[in-house]
Amino acid sequence: MTLTGFLAAIGRPVLAALAGVGRVSLFAGSVLSHLVRPPFYAREFGHALMQIGWFSIPVVGLTALFTGGALALQIYSGGARFNAESVVPSIVAIGMARELGPVLGGLMVAARVASSIAAEIGTMKVTEQIDALVTLSTNPIKYLAVPRVLAATLAVPVLVAVGDSIGIMGGWLVGITRLDFNSAAYLKTTVDFLETWDVLSGMVKGAAFGFIVALMGCYFGMTSGRGAQGVGAATKSAVVAASVIILAANYVLTEVFFTS
Repeated sequence: MTLTGFLAAIGRPVLAALAGVGRVSLFAGSVLSHLVRPPFYAREFGHALMQIGWFSIPVVGLTALFTGGALALQIYSGGARFNAESVVPSIVAIGMARELGPVLGGLMVAARVASSIAAEIGTMKVTEQIDALVTLSTNPIKYLAVPRVLAATLAVPVLVAVGDSIGIMGGWLVGITRLDFNSAAYLKTTVDFLETWDVLSGMVKGAAFGFIVALMGCYFGMTSGRGAQGVGAATKSAVVAASVIILAANYVLTEVFFTS
């Protein structure tokens, strides 16, 4: 392979990736611009809020419960090497509120919601329902994307707060039943070491992750290929893209919030 061919082989995927970033950025800008312009479809927003928020509580809650319990076991096991078992309550609380609650909540919502949105909108495109909306002078982004993005941005922080509480409870249950902690002392240590910003920073992350999840679902749904294969590919791409961007955004937000 010549040098020119080698550079072309590298350049093509790089240019394709940059073009994809540009398309997503333009789509995000269009969604944000329509957020502040009428009309507003309250019924679609309410339906999206229920689907994204209320029906995601079980999966987020179970994930947080078992994660909090496992985290307590791991911290106790590691702390025992340095006679630092007493740090379990504080580390579980801080770890769940700052990192594990938002990230795992975001990933669970991405798996459940991004795939659902992409499949729903992709199917609407395949069956020409989106074309019908245009024919009826209804903007598809305004009608389909804006309510879902707004609902996810508002619902996921609440899910994160619920997940934090359940995760800390999971650590408490393991602490008092398996690790011989005193219940009152465990809860007092949790309250003493957990600061308001720890919780708020996780909820801000949740809002960002919710925006990412819904945006990826709507984008890949609206750019879905024709047929069942196209909808399946859009669904897979939405979940993968949302998950990767959530992890990258989590690092950036952590750098901003907690690096002086």
